[in-house]
Amino acid sequence: MKKIIPCLFSLFLLATACKKETAVNNESASADSSSVDGYEFVGGYPTEATIQKAYDDADLNRAIQTYKFFYPTVSGAAIGLGNLEIGVKANSVFGTLDTKPGQIGYTLNSDTPYAPVVLDLSKGPMVVEIPTGPLIVVAMDVNQRWVADMGIPGPDAGKGGKHLILPFGYKGPIPSSGYYVWHASSDNLTVGVRSLPVGGDVKGALERLTTVKVYPFNKTSDWKDPTWLQLTDKPQNSTPLQYETTFKYWEVLKEVIDREPSYDGYRNYYGELAVLGIAKGKPFTPDERMKSILSKAAKIANAQMRVQSFADRRPDRIVWKDRQWEWVGLRPENGDFNTQNYVDIDARETWFYQAIGASPAMFRRQEGSGSLYWLGLKDNTGKYVDGSKTYKLTLPTPVPAKLFWSATVYDAETRSQIATDQNKAALRSMFELKDKIGGKTVDLYFGPKAPEGKEGQWIKTIPNKGWFVYIRIYGPEKAAFDGSWKPGDFEEVK
Repeated sequence: MKKIIPCLFSLFLLATACKKETAVNNESASADSSSVDGYEFVGGYPTEATIQKAYDDADLNRAIQTYKFFYPTVSGAAIGLGNLEIGVKANSVFGTLDTKPGQIGYTLNSDTPYAPVVLDLSKGPMVVEIPTGPLIVVAMDVNQRWVADMGIPGPDAGKGGKHLILPFGYKGPIPSSGYYVWHASSDNLTVGVRSLPVGGDVKGALERLTTVKVYPFNKTSDWKDPTWLQLTDKPQNSTPLQYETTFKYWEVLKEVIDREPSYDGYRNYYGELAVLGIAKGKPFTPDERMKSILSKAAKIANAQMRVQSFADRRPDRIVWKDRQWEWVGLRPENGDFNTQNYVDIDARETWFYQAIGASPAMFRRQEGSGSLYWLGLKDNTGKYVDGSKTYKLTLPTPVPAKLFWSATVYDAETRSQIATDQNKAALRSMFELKDKIGGKTVDLYFGPKAPEGKEGQWIKTIPNKGWFVYIRIYGPEKAAFDGSWKPGDFEEVK
């Protein structure tokens, strides 16, 4: 019995010590959880400072993500606004142009003459009648979602046909034959018509654009055929460049949200916008706090997209392991950036920061597809190319293109064709390089001054400014994909 009592007493002391240690640990855990990265809680409840910080942080994060998601929408709206400023009007006035550097548009090019055809389906279904011939046509809604391919990449395969574009939620009769039928998810659409300059015939290609017919599916007695403007020498800005880092970005987005039908696939993101005060049919009257957050988000989100676009870390961006060239379109499966299990938001953001429009035909990586795009922005040492230096780019010939190919230089800040007193930004197989191709390779030059005797195969760059190049191949052949042909990298010419 004497031995048992001390043992029981020892157990009591041990249990007491354990309880005290547990209590200390619990207090420590409670103390640790009461302050997390500037968030302070007392008795489980947030302090006034924490409440303010939590909402400010949440709204800023939400604004950054919605900015990036809706960038294609604001960019799409800018296309319509930029065209309206130079006289293009929905359903009634269209334009033709041989794109020049003075026309600001994300990675526009002068490879082919182009026609902006703007449609407003709130007036009813519209027919786009494509003639037989070398036309590449894509229709996209205001969110830059793909609606239709026509002409060479479309179901008519360049043989001509009538394309009926129906408004969102259309309930009327649909013809069972005679038309290719497409369904739009917004009222305002941009139909981009490109005409291939066969044999270098730019004049003929421009004239071919005006043979495209556009008219209502249900014509009224007062219908007048659209007129065509010549826009080649008209300066234009069809981008949100002037306001993409300001509060106006959100105002333009609100105008689109109010004007267009809601797209069901964007419901979650409309919900995010609603928390920020942007909801269809409701006033947008942010207070100074929210204005400040939205303005800050526009700067941060745009900066993040610029990093994604020009400093991508995705392994699948690389075209050839021993070259610096990158794929411009990171998702070859379709025009909606869909994978089997998710939407590749990262690839979507990267594309739309640099470019406009997206369609299955633009992204296909297969022989004979419409076109192929590669991005070059670093030299053979892995450094960004510099407008103050001169570089040489060597391409093996023949380039695997059934139709033609080009190399176009873009300003890294505007993502538009580089604008200098040279007034050109591209070296093209059918034009500038027509008489330079014949040996095993062709050399292209980029820099502030042309190397002696190389003026015809040189594009001028701007000192102290970044630039990048898109190589485009139209009608790519097998060698463009299997590695048996590949371009060199930019090499500095001392």
